Amino acid sequence: MELDLRSPITEKEDWAMKRVKIYGTLGPACSSRETLKQMIDAGMDGARLNLSHSSLDESSELIVAYLSAANDCGIRPELLIDMQGPELRIGAMDRPKHLSDGCVIKSSELPLPAEVNAALREQPEGLEVLLDDGKILLISEKSVSGREVRLRVIRGGLLSARKSVALQGCAIHTAAVTDADRANIRNAKAYGVTGVMQPFVRGKEDLIEVRNELNKASAGDLCLFAKIENKDGISSMNELIPFCDEIVIARGDLGNAVPLWELPAVQKRLSAVCREQGRRFMVVTQMLDSMIHKPVPTRAEVSDIFNAVLDGASSVMVTGETAVGEYPAPAIRYLSKTVREAEAYIRIDS
Repeated sequence: MELDLRSPITEKEDWAMKRVKIYGTLGPACSSRETLKQMIDAGMDGARLNLSHSSLDESSELIVAYLSAANDCGIRPELLIDMQGPELRIGAMDRPKHLSDGCVIKSSELPLPAEVNAALREQPEGLEVLLDDGKILLISEKSVSGREVRLRVIRGGLLSARKSVALQGCAIHTAAVTDADRANIRNAKAYGVTGVMQPFVRGKEDLIEVRNELNKASAGDLCLFAKIENKDGISSMNELIPFCDEIVIARGDLGNAVPLWELPAVQKRLSAVCREQGRRFMVVTQMLDSMIHKPVPTRAEVSDIFNAVLDGASSVMVTGETAVGEYPAPAIRYLSKTVREAEAYIRIDS
């Protein structure tokens, strides 16, 4: 039975009718047709392609491999594209740069976005700069000159090009749809794309802008996923729901926007709003993060997946686990088996 995504339904009816979808993320670790077949056989319903680093045209070989694997397995594949949107990212770098704890660098030593440099100049002391989904933390100390600021490395690491940049407590306005996004939207149908994920949604205007671009490209029938990754998205939840097909609780950057110890409560509240309003929602980020390098997940990770399903998630997704991880097919297997066990628990318990 196909759910009417815009008609409220009860929590129990939702659980009774739905099957939670399993998504992986395409990348170099699963670029072969054989590996993708193993992932589909393990339970993967669809795949995400992150276009923050490339375009559909540049990813054509990977897409063909995925669609061919799906055809071999006899399924109709879902392909979601994650657009650039308003997210800020590190620029081009000749090679990754190691930032050591406690060292001090000038802002000019990093290819920071112009908007970030402008914000640092306006408030040169005490701003927290989060890089690579918060793995690296810098704090501004003082202005060196009118054009740059000193940054102290609080939490270091290896920084490479195109990693995310966020300023804690500082709002920077950027366009919801980039020129690269528009080009990808125009090519979406030709590549078999079934859904578009809009990152860092701030309000309904962002979703309306994306929907207008989809309509211009004769792709208005594609599903629109609204990624909640900042405080604006959290506060705008009620107004976002009528303008998207599915909410994405994206815990990576969301965990930068709020203190980590508050993140579980935020996830619970967002899940509850989606259930109450009958909107499908996806839970993503670090669901099986340990499996990037290990063949077996932690007990905490499988409990996290299980509880996301109990909260009413209509889909779950892994990212780096399949894109760059060492065990892409086993990761999907653990994800799928845990989800199915949670569904069985719900049926028995209800």
